[in-house]
Amino acid sequence: MTRLLPLFLILAVSIYAFVDCARTPQESVQKLPKWGWILAILIAPFAIGGIAWLLLGRDRGLGGPKGGRGKIIPPDDDPDFLRNL
Repeated sequence: MTRLLPLFLILAVSIYAFVDCARTPQESVQKLPKWGWILAILIAPFAIGGIAWLLLGRDRGLGGPKGGRGKIIPPDDDPDFLRNL
């Protein structure tokens, strides 16, 4: 069983990377087109394509949350709430 552990890890990384790449929007893909990453994940041996995808291929979104109001305003400072009183 322990001899099969590396095989299971390689298979798990490859499957995870394939699903992650397939579900990632085209706008978030970097370095290669999406079809190129999928091809690299499927063809590259020993999960090299999958590891490359996880490290280089996707936008990690380190900029923080986008959109929304920004911060919570207490009711006594919220003009919309005060207008409805």
